[in-house]
Amino acid sequence: MQVLELLAVGAVQGVGFRPLVYRIAHRLGLGGAVWNEPGGVRIRLVGPARRVEEFGAYLRAECRFPARLDQLRVLSVSEADAAEPFRIADSMSGGAPAALVMPDLATCPACLRELFDVRSRRYRHPFINCTHCGPRYSIVTGIPYDRALTTMHGFEMCAECRAEYENPEDRRFHAQPIACPACGPTAELWDVNGARLGARDWAVRAAVQHIRAGQIVAVKGIGGFHLMCDARNDAAIRELRRRKRRDEKPFAVMAPDIGWVRILAEAGDAEVNLLCSSAAPIVLLRKRPGEWIAGSVAPDNPYVGLMLPYAPLHHLLLRELECPVVATSGNLSDEPICIDEREAVERLDGIADFFLVHNRPIARPQDDSIAHFIDGRVCLLRRARGYAPLALPLPFETPPLLALGAHLKNTIALAWHDRVVVSQHHGDLDTLEARRAFERAVDDLPALFGVPPQHWVVDRHPDYASTLYARDRDLDPIAVQHHHAHIAAVVAEHDIEGPVLGVAWDGTGLGDDGTIWGGEFLRVYPGGFLRVGRLSGFRLPGGDGAMRKPLQSAFGALAACVRERLRELAERLLGMDAEAIDACSAMIASGTNAPFTSSAGRWFDAVSALCGVCRESTYEGQAAQRLEYACDLSARAMHFPFETRGDEGLVVFDLAPLVRTLLEEIECQTAVGELAMRFHLTMAEIIVRMADAHRGLPVVLGGGCFQNRILLQACIRRLREGGHAVYWPEQAPPNDGAISLGQAAVAAYHLTQTIGIRHAGQ
Repeated sequence: MQVLELLAVGAVQGVGFRPLVYRIAHRLGLGGAVWNEPGGVRIRLVGPARRVEEFGAYLRAECRFPARLDQLRVLSVSEADAAEPFRIADSMSGGAPAALVMPDLATCPACLRELFDVRSRRYRHPFINCTHCGPRYSIVTGIPYDRALTTMHGFEMCAECRAEYENPEDRRFHAQPIACPACGPTAELWDVNGARLGARDWAVRAAVQHIRAGQIVAVKGIGGFHLMCDARNDAAIRELRRRKRRDEKPFAVMAPDIGWVRILAEAGDAEVNLLCSSAAPIVLLRKRPGEWIAGSVAPDNPYVGLMLPYAPLHHLLLRELECPVVATSGNLSDEPICIDEREAVERLDGIADFFLVHNRPIARPQDDSIAHFIDGRVCLLRRARGYAPLALPLPFETPPLLALGAHLKNTIALAWHDRVVVSQHHGDLDTLEARRAFERAVDDLPALFGVPPQHWVVDRHPDYASTLYARDRDLDPIAVQHHHAHIAAVVAEHDIEGPVLGVAWDGTGLGDDGTIWGGEFLRVYPGGFLRVGRLSGFRLPGGDGAMRKPLQSAFGALAACVRERLRELAERLLGMDAEAIDACSAMIASGTNAPFTSSAGRWFDAVSALCGVCRESTYEGQAAQRLEYACDLSARAMHFPFETRGDEGLVVFDLAPLVRTLLEEIECQTAVGELAMRFHLTMAEIIVRMADAHRGLPVVLGGGCFQNRILLQACIRRLREGGHAVYWPEQAPPNDGAISLGQAAVAAYHLTQTIGIRHAGQ
């Protein structure tokens, strides 16, 4: 008899992997055991050598999502006289962590059938789940993934649930959140003071009635609270905007089913498959004409963010409502999502009319992920529930490090061995609540995986909250330039070897020369970069405060390009009064609170304001977004003129000719849709020109500007036509949500090479 010990590494805990091992071993007539441990799943096989050798091939062939087998390591081979029947053993602690924690998974079809089957003992149970679905990352507190290391540890299983949990042939075998109405969590409806009004199914049905009546209900889901109201009720939505202090930014909509999705938006097979996947993200889809939802859901926006119910509680609500609902994060704008019911009553005071809560604790917050399709591929705009914390591979081994990400759209990334785990989206670190949530995540991620960081990585901007956190604690962080990190994230995601031409276009990032970069061309090689080009820039009156004031970007662009007509154009095109013009002019002349920027994002803002599309933003990126939506795709538009010049070894794309021609076209009353389209084509043409000058290098696009579909698709098409290989963000967002991944990749390379490490402040 041969004895073979294996270690299965990957997404192999809490996903039905051990029952799969058990079934294959029994089918092959093998003895032994299988158990969880921090490193993965340990398998001990005993039997005839030929059968033992066949096991690995069967396991790889039959492993199915949500399980993922990354490695099957041989630990030892020996001999034995006899074999005991194969069994599933208790988990073991100790050893180096390697197992992945699974993301939260949407309700599977089998559980959904049970949920609405009156013969099922889990009929209308809001917490139904099995090994193929349900909460994971939001409830796990440690590895290995066992009930004792989840927030379900306080719920003692009844005899029937225990029997399912211990039966390897049952789909709920070791489903850690397993429960039923007799032994599991309970839903309750609370009033605004946190007083209990009722429980169980009554609470769900009462919440439905309140939503129908136009009220706002805070609903505790898998990873936190949603604020829900009827998506057809304009008055309710406007009231939610007022209370939440969210003037125009679009709300996400939860549709009851795919039939409703097809009514509301244009959705092909790929979009439907993504909506129905276990990740169940919000998918941005083009609206269909009609008044199925209120215009105030996504004002002046041709797209709507749609998702399907992904938790049993959502299914119960939406099945009874039979209409779409707004389902936006349960928070005040710019604050983190609420995860605790008592905290929600306090923080959502004055926003929610009622609270539909439950007593299953949430270990960490999880916003909904957001995705759209580019060139037929899924591209994430926010990586959170359904995707985090699945690891991405690194092409080399690294000592443990923690990258703290950017100030906006913050994520953090933990790297060790040959992998990097990027956290869920944390949002902007502007408020005290947001910074506290960030600090909790900094403690939580290494503790969850049992990997204390030996090195810390930050952005070079000295005033980012993430950078200040590391410095205030004397962690001696490694500093990575912001735009280098953008490109490094895409390089790491696609495992690109050798140097690339990186196009890092975003709103803001501190450059190595002390100016605000954001329209950069970087020659990026393993561990380093050389800035080889940029967009021409201007002084930005108001500095950081101008990010939500596109007319100030427009004023700065006019001052740089047509100074002789500045006052007249500022009055006529931008509607600025004499006092505002004088204040901005003084800032530019003195350089006080008017930093120089080469940011592509600020150029989008400037053109948006000059065209009269958006002069005041209520949320980040609104001006650029509206300019994108204003594009006339049918226009036979040619790009605007621009010039190239050299500046201290850099190629500078001078946009002054663009501005002058744009002004002429505005004078001629050229349609805004054509002007917007011409601007997008001009930006794509600039990228193609630079790629032609660096022929042979793969072109990597990164930064928040590439959330823009028209820009990104034009770049992909034109670069491919020119024979260039082109890559863009897919698994990590193009925006600052990817910065931690890029920081981790750059720092890991340097630490592996033990050379070239630059510390913050150097």
